Amino acid sequence: MPEAVIVDAARTATGKRNGALRDIHPVTLGGHVLKGLAERNSLDPQIVDDVIFGCVVQAGEQASNVARWSALAAGWPETTPGTTVDRACGSSQQALTFAIASVMAGHYDVAVAGGVETMTRVPMGSNRTNGPGKPFGPSIFERYGQEEFSQGVGAEMVAEQWGFDRTQMDQLALDSHARAQAATERGDFADQILPITGLTKEGEEFEFKQDQGIRPGGTLETLGGLKTVFKDDGVITAGNSSQISDGAAALLVMTDVKARELGLKPIAKVHTAALAGANPIIMLTAPIPATQKALKKSGLSASDIGVFEVNEAFASVPAAWMKEIGVDWDKVNPNGGAIALGHPLGASGARIMTDLIHHMRRTGTRYGLQTMCEAGGQANATILELVD
Repeated sequence: MPEAVIVDAARTATGKRNGALRDIHPVTLGGHVLKGLAERNSLDPQIVDDVIFGCVVQAGEQASNVARWSALAAGWPETTPGTTVDRACGSSQQALTFAIASVMAGHYDVAVAGGVETMTRVPMGSNRTNGPGKPFGPSIFERYGQEEFSQGVGAEMVAEQWGFDRTQMDQLALDSHARAQAATERGDFADQILPITGLTKEGEEFEFKQDQGIRPGGTLETLGGLKTVFKDDGVITAGNSSQISDGAAALLVMTDVKARELGLKPIAKVHTAALAGANPIIMLTAPIPATQKALKKSGLSASDIGVFEVNEAFASVPAAWMKEIGVDWDKVNPNGGAIALGHPLGASGARIMTDLIHHMRRTGTRYGLQTMCEAGGQANATILELVD
């Protein structure tokens, strides 16, 4: 059986809502990361067997299989196929799992996994308003007694169940911004970001190459002044939640044989991939069993993992995960998370994985684990191993 390896990963800088990427069609954004990934690896797109993209809100400009159209927008051959995955926020992490599995099975020699989401142009939830009825149906109402499921309400439920107060949530958010700012200043993102022409607030063009949502210098006092969003006496605010964002990311996957043939040096391989489901009302707890499942399958313990990425959908999510898995905060999201860097839904899994891979290579970390909560009470967990 061939071994599947990741030889490169790249992304756009993340734009805030109505920010630098507001004028760019999602297909153009997806095409930009595909083109950049191929160019910097001298890759002939003709040999790419498939493009697998995550995208959550598949409506309007993101409808009709954004992966296929992104490949064509990149100028790749018309023979290049593409498919689009929706596993909510974990869509592009799942895209990588599919790409790895297909390469290992021998179906593909070369694949690109990634994702794109422009939440400015295709608002969250707009795919649920283009037809009659509700997406969950009467059987779900009969089982759970409700027609709507809110991640924000789930975040408050997590905070209450694990006993987190407002100060703890706000401090995690401040740390996320501080870490992201420090990583930016060190140049840690430079080798993963593909610059693109963006727009300033005034509409002037500029080279966009730094994540736009980072807000350094905040204090507990300033964050403490924000109103809670989902519960009057709760702890979740806009300041300790992920940001609505625009962005795209992609990872180049191939067999180890093909990498040698092309003269490309692998960075990492997927050691273990796992999935888990949990209660869809609280919704955001599945990263805990997904991580436990991945560790059990891998034969590794949490202490064997040098770095963790736990998506900061809300501050309570990584906080609860750390408490249950027994991992210290200094090993989690070392370069900041979605609270600072943004959460462009279907692109987030690939954005985080891109940072994780480059961080592991830069620091010589052998094992890294990434997990994400997902709408509907699901989660992906992926353990990467650095390739010598």
